Amino acid sequence: MPEQQWILATTEQPPEWFIQAVKQYAPASSGHFAAQLLWQRGIRKNAQLAAFVNSQAYQAASPFEFGQEMHLAVERLQQARHAGEKVAIWGDFDADGITSTAVLWDGLGQFFAQNTQLVYYIPNRLTESHGLNCQGIEKLAKEDFKLIVTCDTGSTNISEIIYAKQLGVDVIVTDHHTLPVERPPVTAIINPRYLSQTHQLFHLSGVAVAYKLVEAFYQTLPNVGQQPLEDLLDLVAVGLIADLVQLSGDCRYLAQLGIGRLQDDFKKTPDKRRRPGVGRLLELCQKSGDRPTDISFGLGPRINAVSRIQGDASFCVELLTSRDQKRVNELAEVTELANSRRKSLQKDVAGQVALKLSKMDLSTTSVIVLEDPQWAVGVLGLVAGQVAQETGRPTILLSTEVAGEQGSNLSPVLLARGSARSINSVDLYQLVKDQAHLLHRFGGHPYAAGLSLRVENIPLFTQAINQRLRQSLGGANLTPNVQADLAVTVADLGKDLFLELKLLEPCGMGNPVPKLLIQNCWFENTWHRNQQDSQGKKVQYIKAEFDIRDDSTRNPFPGVWWGHYKDELPPGRCDCIAELDYNTFKKRYEIRLIAVRSRTNSALSTQHAKLILDLRNLPLEKELALTTDHSGLILQECPTSWDDLRAHLRRSLHNQQPLVLAWLKPNSQPPEQTWLTLVGIAKYLGRTNQPVTRIQLLEKLGINDQTLLFGLRSLRYLGFNISRQDRMLVFTQHSTIETTQAEAAVEKFLAAVREEQFQRQYFAEVPLSVIEAIA
Repeated sequence: MPEQQWILATTEQPPEWFIQAVKQYAPASSGHFAAQLLWQRGIRKNAQLAAFVNSQAYQAASPFEFGQEMHLAVERLQQARHAGEKVAIWGDFDADGITSTAVLWDGLGQFFAQNTQLVYYIPNRLTESHGLNCQGIEKLAKEDFKLIVTCDTGSTNISEIIYAKQLGVDVIVTDHHTLPVERPPVTAIINPRYLSQTHQLFHLSGVAVAYKLVEAFYQTLPNVGQQPLEDLLDLVAVGLIADLVQLSGDCRYLAQLGIGRLQDDFKKTPDKRRRPGVGRLLELCQKSGDRPTDISFGLGPRINAVSRIQGDASFCVELLTSRDQKRVNELAEVTELANSRRKSLQKDVAGQVALKLSKMDLSTTSVIVLEDPQWAVGVLGLVAGQVAQETGRPTILLSTEVAGEQGSNLSPVLLARGSARSINSVDLYQLVKDQAHLLHRFGGHPYAAGLSLRVENIPLFTQAINQRLRQSLGGANLTPNVQADLAVTVADLGKDLFLELKLLEPCGMGNPVPKLLIQNCWFENTWHRNQQDSQGKKVQYIKAEFDIRDDSTRNPFPGVWWGHYKDELPPGRCDCIAELDYNTFKKRYEIRLIAVRSRTNSALSTQHAKLILDLRNLPLEKELALTTDHSGLILQECPTSWDDLRAHLRRSLHNQQPLVLAWLKPNSQPPEQTWLTLVGIAKYLGRTNQPVTRIQLLEKLGINDQTLLFGLRSLRYLGFNISRQDRMLVFTQHSTIETTQAEAAVEKFLAAVREEQFQRQYFAEVPLSVIEAIA
């Protein structure tokens, strides 16, 4: 595998007012880490911050923002209800599709009799593809269904929609996938991709689009619905987070509300839960439903596992919606076992893929295309995603199967079916679409796709797709990278930092889980074990556990590394990138390791590590003894900006000597006292006619040049004249006072002093690892 490039996100110090605004939402912590993350992610105004953190401050969009299409859909549903027509929900087999179906089943079930007037259909992953198919449509037509409502699918099924129309079946499409060139011949199509990319509904997943249709129907017939519309929000959150859509706009709002509903329901006893099946699934995966990761690492993979292993995932809709506690407990156990089998299969296939990769020259490969007849189709997308992240290359994994017979000699046709996953910079859907002439079927979006093609076309397809990507990249590097958002120490880890970072939840695309860089650390008490399924059988899927340490504290901090053995943890000093998590089962805070490497191999093993010596906040006698031992550039005045610190570092590098950080933690007086001191000095100098240097004023007040400038400007409004004589300042008083301007100027001076004091406090405490990474 190629060596990953580690990147530390560009940091920009947020202003003090913003840090204080963030701190209001996390009063137990400094608020600085969360403020820095929010600031660098574009949240820079009070209104933005309030709407981001507090769902009650967000103004959600009306479902009728979809315009005429939503009106057409609602009118057709009303017509079906009044005429007593039979309606079929056509879903999909992944978590977004299953929850979409469940939302329409529960939501439309308030208006149509379930199982007689309203039914649902989920295609089989292993025998059918995504989307509509003519056989299923024909079957529904024979059973006298007059309307099909799709969810999370259908936008590009043009021929199937035309066939349904010929059989007298209308189609309403609710979907979020790629649009066809022309509007399909449907009764209505509700797809946020018709909206502008800046619209707050643009990033809705399939389940959120389905929810908007139900919301519109509820608003149109307000006196019919029996269950509150909000009861669907927990399902919406599961589908949104499991489908990895960008959690901004209404996506974030709906996910926030849904996680709240999920948590509230889980707190109840099993017999009182609105969704006992969801509650039982959370128990089996040892989650409590209050975190987005409970969905992304718990509920989502389990729902997805059913179709990957068994093909038919129809019972998952019943699992999510039934109130029969005994029945849903049985279905939850089947789901949990399917997930255990998925883990084993995924590990097996990943090992075989790694073996094939070891024989490839990745330096000449832009798109990885691998095929094996033994691979389980259901897990190929997961493994392809792993390989894409590890190699930095789009990855397509295929499994061959006999698809049918062709020609007079009845020879079998070998088709390769599989999944493709991309990296952020490559539009995979367009890449695959450019080779449509070589494919049997394909579909998807820029990050993921499913496809099938004749086995004999694989070599040509591989050559063509590699050539196409090389042309579009124009020589750009495909080195895999992993980005850290913040540099922290082991001492920073724990409850306070966790609660502070929790302000950013729910996280997802566009707002990823914060990645923490921990430098110069090491691991102790390492061990690993195979996981067990709910029947106590070992699953060939492992995790390593460990304690992480560094020089910032004597206390170790626990962590896990999923899918890895303890022997994969490098010995000695390391750098690592991790996520901070809370383990509900063990009731402890821990890190989840993302990447790790030895300090000797680390590109972030900063070049300044031996050039910056940290002697801050030591007792004076010890500081003097240590600084005497060093011939470096000794910095005893606490900086107030990164630029200030970088200037000293550049000077030390130029002189080829270490930079010795030797300042003390500031003992600041209130800003108002600094102002009174400045006024007292001005009055004394004005009365005695004594000149003063700028340096003398700076040292006496403990402020910098810019803040002093604000102070001198304020004095002028209060009746002081300040003139220069050589390099000295001379103060005289007159009687003209401009009160309004003076008040504003003094407030500006006080704000500058506060900001300066905060910066000094920050630089007195900021970990050396952060200084190394940023300076």
